[in-house]
Amino acid sequence: MLHKTKGIVIGYIPYRETSIIVKLYTEKFGVQSYIENGVRTAKGKNKIALFQPMTLLDLVVYHNDKKDLHRISEIKCTSPLLQIPYNIRKSSIAIFLNEVLNKTLKEQMDNESMFFFLYQSIITLDALETGIDSFHLIFLAKYSVFLGFAPRDSAEIELQFRELGIHIPVEKETQKYINILFDSDYSDELKVNKVFRNHLLDVLITFYRIHQDEFGELKSLQVLRALFN
Repeated sequence: MLHKTKGIVIGYIPYRETSIIVKLYTEKFGVQSYIENGVRTAKGKNKIALFQPMTLLDLVVYHNDKKDLHRISEIKCTSPLLQIPYNIRKSSIAIFLNEVLNKTLKEQMDNESMFFFLYQSIITLDALETGIDSFHLIFLAKYSVFLGFAPRDSAEIELQFRELGIHIPVEKETQKYINILFDSDYSDELKVNKVFRNHLLDVLITFYRIHQDEFGELKSLQVLRALFN
């Protein structure tokens, strides 16, 4: 049966000589995989650029609950990213966000509020003029709410670290700014130095590792740290 849905490209892998299997987070069906034939040829109906990570799509798809692999009938990009592909700071943040999504988006059920949070976050990053250096921190704080493990307040993070023997300091100043992150808008400027910004990132990433199985290491983290140092 055909369905209209919005989608966010999470990634793709080559399939046979000319095709790909693309992983999408969709508005209607959560995380799904689709086979797209002929996309790696000059004569393909759809171009590979449509399937770059974080691309925002409008889709008509075939969906069968009994299948793990589906097909796309129609596809178009209605919200093209104008800055992320060309702005090194924004593209580095987008790569980081994409890796986080790959590690955390596992559900196949729809979650409309989460989908539109992610969709709007990408649009906001692309258009953002201020607060770029703190975008990834605010994203991690707000995203944890949708994933269901956000703390009551930052003191709860400190308590969990202490109970698990994690030796990352979450002193009063850190707690203050963690609380600010949860209450901030993406355009808000977080007035801290680069060292402390990276410390806040360490705290949030470690908190994610506690609550997300197989979260592991992030390959993009080193690039992100270097860029904002």
